[in-house]
Amino acid sequence: MVSLVLLALFLVFWEMASQPPEATAAQTEYEMLMGGADQEARVPPPTAVGSLALKELGNPFYDAGPNDKGIGIQLAYSLYRVLTGFFLAAIIAIPLGFMVGMSPLMQKALDPFIQILKPISPLAWMPLALFIIKDSEASAIFVIFICSIWPMLINTAFGVANVRQDWVNVARTHELGNFKTAALVILPAAAPTIITGMRISIGIAWLVIVAAEMLVGGTGIGYYVWNEWNNLDLSSVIFSIIMIGIVGMLLDMTLAWTSRLVAYEE
Repeated sequence: MVSLVLLALFLVFWEMASQPPEATAAQTEYEMLMGGADQEARVPPPTAVGSLALKELGNPFYDAGPNDKGIGIQLAYSLYRVLTGFFLAAIIAIPLGFMVGMSPLMQKALDPFIQILKPISPLAWMPLALFIIKDSEASAIFVIFICSIWPMLINTAFGVANVRQDWVNVARTHELGNFKTAALVILPAAAPTIITGMRISIGIAWLVIVAAEMLVGGTGIGYYVWNEWNNLDLSSVIFSIIMIGIVGMLLDMTLAWTSRLVAYEE
């Protein structure tokens, strides 16, 4: 209820702040021809954004050409790139994180590389990716891959390294091999931490894809935002921002639900 009240207050304030000021004095025909009327650009009110949202969501998958596609198609392109890069990163980061977490030697050997590569902005890789890969679609996926791998790798290594030693000792008592110990003891124990790393990665990936698509263009929600800005359609820009937030929330909620499935009580 508090959230709804705050939302209503925000929308009322937004609507009032977006209204143009009343004319203070009558203007001559010459002044109006010369642009004397109010020409200040204003943020569209929520009623205009809502009207556009109903229109766009009423037919989200239309395709009227390269620069005129529905919001559903644009989001589908972005989700495809994000999920492809995300799962490719998971395929590499989780096994590598297991190796780092279970081997103090590998942890010390790989830590300098991780600490150097982790702070690099994913978009800094875009020019190099475009030069080497020579394909904008694959380059965008690579950028998602490179930004998704580090949170999953670090969280997996942390979760594996901090599994209770007495659980591992019980596995050794039962003469389980390294593979069975990792699959039956370490993986279930580290799963909540691994899922947390995946939640962080998917959030970063969804942030990065918008900026990446602004650079490479073509399709995607980032390109949609930039294209509507070039068309000076602020209602569409605000609508797309809201859709970005909703999709990002749904992605996070999906992994949050997954984390509850693997949670355990000692």
